[in-house]
Amino acid sequence: MQSIDVARTVIWIALFFLVAGPVHECAHAYTALRLGDGTAKLFGRVSLDPVVHFDPVGGMLLIFTAILGLAYGGGLAFGWAKPTPVNPYNLRGRYADARVAAAGPLSNLAMAAVFAVGFRILWSDGIWPDNTSALNMLQLVFVTGVSLNVVLMLFNLLPIAPLDGSHVLIDLLDPATARQVQQFMNQYGLMVLIVVVLFAGQIIGPFVGSVVNLLIGVQYYI
Repeated sequence: MQSIDVARTVIWIALFFLVAGPVHECAHAYTALRLGDGTAKLFGRVSLDPVVHFDPVGGMLLIFTAILGLAYGGGLAFGWAKPTPVNPYNLRGRYADARVAAAGPLSNLAMAAVFAVGFRILWSDGIWPDNTSALNMLQLVFVTGVSLNVVLMLFNLLPIAPLDGSHVLIDLLDPATARQVQQFMNQYGLMVLIVVVLFAGQIIGPFVGSVVNLLIGVQYYI
């Protein structure tokens, strides 16, 4: 275990709790409010306050799996922020449920782009992401912010309940097909999700590296 791996893991956890998770859930809540559902607002979820989006079980699981991955040579950490309550019957407009669901992953894409800008600025001055100085550590924060948000975007877009992608898929399908898919997910969604989590690295890993490299403009992940 190297010190840079520890630093990267700590940054990953901190960015999830303080930035990526809260912005993702706030995006769901804000979009739902704009489309007619104030349920999340009643629970104080239209906010960037990390405390209101913290889920004890999901948060502790993220920390545990991140430390476990660090101890055994890496791997994707798994956890979640507190799910945003949405009443789809209050939503207005075509594909409203899909728009609310997609708002979270799209917010992660936006955050990845912002972190990528910071990376590119420091990279132009020859700053490599590591833990040898304050500037290098900042660059490590930037590239970790890009990779974290890309992972969250791609993982949440998988069309498996209860991930955001399942809501997008069901809302875009015709009613008859949507009912069949919903029935399948109700019966087997949890089992499929467990399998996906176990093999998440193989499923989305190749795409994560490609998207991160595209955003930061260098071949950081090979």
